[in-house]
Amino acid sequence: MAYDFDTIARTYDRLNRVMTFGLDRRWRKHAVRRLHGNVLDVACGTGDMVMELAKQGCHVTGVDISEQMLEIAKQKTASANYQLSTVNYQLCNAEALPFADGEFDAVTCAFGVRNFVHLELGLYEMLRVMKPGGTMVILELATPDSVIIRPFYNLYTKHIIPWLGNRIAGNRDAYTYLPESIAHFPKGKEMLRILENVGFKAKQKKIFFGVCRMYLSIK
Repeated sequence: MAYDFDTIARTYDRLNRVMTFGLDRRWRKHAVRRLHGNVLDVACGTGDMVMELAKQGCHVTGVDISEQMLEIAKQKTASANYQLSTVNYQLCNAEALPFADGEFDAVTCAFGVRNFVHLELGLYEMLRVMKPGGTMVILELATPDSVIIRPFYNLYTKHIIPWLGNRIAGNRDAYTYLPESIAHFPKGKEMLRILENVGFKAKQKKIFFGVCRMYLSIK
């Protein structure tokens, strides 16, 4: 099930900063530091990953299914003075990307793949639009493996995050959905198997005790 992110678009950035203690920015910078050329950012949300890529000189296309998220992304991009020749946005479904085969040098997706209705279909589309030898970087949240860290993580995600969502966004349901979607989403070796079945050569890196996973895949 995918949540309707239009309902939380206005407070999305603020809550991301609060919930991750600002670490989500660092994770994005780390993920894109070696990417170049023509890059597609899938489920781009409010454009944070897009702008990190643009800072490196990439030509970036950001796509998302939420109109409200894209509107905020466009406003942020305009405020940062990025040229339209460098950054553009498009409303579309990640499972039916409106681009030619092999159009992009790289594809990124930060904290979005767990919201795909059909995960493998979305991954196939990302593979299709990449050039042979292209790189895909996925950032996604995950339940930590450590039995020491996990109780603190569960307390934070199941109780504190919904409270923050209600307090800041006035929407407890959206931030109850967040930990539930993380808990049910494949991670680690299971996610690597899915990526390899689709056609990628993939590896993962655990970040911040495994709460964030970076999946680096080559076509």
